[in-house]
Amino acid sequence: MVSSSDSSFSSSSSTNRSPAPKFCNNSFTTRIFSDVAGDITIVVDGESFLLHKFPLVSRSGKIRKMVADAKDSNSSKLELHNIPGGPQTFELAVKFCYGMNFEITTANVASLRCAAEYLEMTEDYRDENLIVRTEVYLNEVVVQSLEKSVEVLSICEMLPPVAEKVGIVNRCVEAVAVNACKEQLVSGLSRLDCNGESAELKSGCLEWWIEDLSALGIDYYQRVVCAMGRAGIRPDSITASLMHYAQASLKGIGKFQIWNPARMKSNRTMAENDQRTILETLVSLLPNEKSSSIPQNFLFGMLRMGIMVDASIACKLELERRIAFRLEMVSLDDLLIPSIQTGDSLFDVDTVHRILINFLQRIEDEDNDDCGYESEGLGSPGHGSLLKVGRLIDAYLAEIAPDPYLSLQKFIAMLEILPDYSRVIDDGLYRAIDIYLKAHPMLTEHECKKLCKFIDCQKLSQEASNHAAQNDRLPVQMAVRVLYFEQLRLQNALSGSSGDGFLSQRMSSGVPSAAMSPRDNYASLRRENRELKLEISRMRVRLSELEKEQMFMKQGMIDKSGNGKTFLTSISKGIGRIGIFNGPTGGKRQKSSRKSRGDGKTGRSRRYSVS
Repeated sequence: MVSSSDSSFSSSSSTNRSPAPKFCNNSFTTRIFSDVAGDITIVVDGESFLLHKFPLVSRSGKIRKMVADAKDSNSSKLELHNIPGGPQTFELAVKFCYGMNFEITTANVASLRCAAEYLEMTEDYRDENLIVRTEVYLNEVVVQSLEKSVEVLSICEMLPPVAEKVGIVNRCVEAVAVNACKEQLVSGLSRLDCNGESAELKSGCLEWWIEDLSALGIDYYQRVVCAMGRAGIRPDSITASLMHYAQASLKGIGKFQIWNPARMKSNRTMAENDQRTILETLVSLLPNEKSSSIPQNFLFGMLRMGIMVDASIACKLELERRIAFRLEMVSLDDLLIPSIQTGDSLFDVDTVHRILINFLQRIEDEDNDDCGYESEGLGSPGHGSLLKVGRLIDAYLAEIAPDPYLSLQKFIAMLEILPDYSRVIDDGLYRAIDIYLKAHPMLTEHECKKLCKFIDCQKLSQEASNHAAQNDRLPVQMAVRVLYFEQLRLQNALSGSSGDGFLSQRMSSGVPSAAMSPRDNYASLRRENRELKLEISRMRVRLSELEKEQMFMKQGMIDKSGNGKTFLTSISKGIGRIGIFNGPTGGKRQKSSRKSRGDGKTGRSRRYSVS
């Protein structure tokens, strides 16, 4: 009978209860009762139990059959092999047969259920047998709780396949998903209550079960996550769980490969193979990028791990594709992936190159979209994203350029992959090429020219042009080209012209041809719109440079004219000069007025400072 505790079980009647047995360990037998000798010895994994036949055969079909078979050989010793849970679980099953009270908990219910299946403790031999008792506990206690279901699942990983056969695993997996859905509904209300709280408090009080799932092995965890997806768990919650599981399961991954990249794949340890399996499984479980925002630093961390443990090509390509989906949100440190191949560059340039290809392919797909409208949805790169990526890649090129092992072919491949309209100015590109030329002085003149052809001299700022004109590392033709465009720029600035007339030329050619198809018209208009935006950005840069030049010219004129700043201030200083001769204190007064003018304390001095 079930006692007052919902997990304590006893035999059906105290009058039929057999005397309490004493179990013997360490492979030797002793008398179980002081007054009644045992008549059968059962050995389980080397441990012997001196027991009585009647209470055992009355509940266990397997022992009844074994005793019947042993009568022919007059043997009183039986052996049970591979019983689920081992001697400890068998001892609990024997206690149940003898009618002794014991507690069924989440820690032993799975092994008890499997042992009952092994011993054939069904209703055919006695009502409310051990199978029924454990099933009641599973259905009424375990599956009603997410925490208990996860605990039972983690124990099932150490049990033989019979746990799968009797359905414990499937029930617990579905129970975790269902209870997580309930928690999600509750968290919706908690989210309203937490509106005024911090983000840390929100995340702490909403998905508390994420940490519990990290106790599962990767096989059961995969089944749980798939069940959660089918049950409708939020993709962001699944992403958070995947991130926590990765951080808990992949700690210290790949340290040996960083210091010894020459190690062969055949020498990988079992732990590294397990880590590779975990990583590939987690990547396959990532939600769709449009439904969940996965942090880029997490994706890069997984990609680095995948490279270190030699994950499958499909796994690494999937991570690269996901990174490219929001490449404009990447930081420079994320792109600096160390290379683990011997004789190669210090950084994995090929991986970054593939990521860029995926990013540009996405832009091209959007340009070829038949909807006729610009995509402004989630993850849409757009021209603004392309400009961000252009600045990011320029900074990346400058960071990897000093590497003496970086080949010219790889560097050029990174230079030419981005289109011209991805950069408003070429200062970052010029800086990266200059650093590469400085770190590789053995390049031939032809190779230097090949590099410098990627620099558009018209897109260099005033400062970069001045530096390039005096740079001995650049080919002579490059310096001449820079000086030529600087002269044109100066002439345009003096004449008030807007430059090369590119904008007006674009506007005049903006009318689409009637012979073009609507799709081609739309693509042409988008290209021209993009180029117009680029030209406007360039004009803004030119305007800021002209303002700086005007300020420098005014400062030069002021320096030549003396200490005065404008015509009005020169008159003011003349009036002040008259006061100087009125007495010996005039000079001090003038000095203090200059000081006050620098501090900006009086309205009179502020008025004089405007020029």
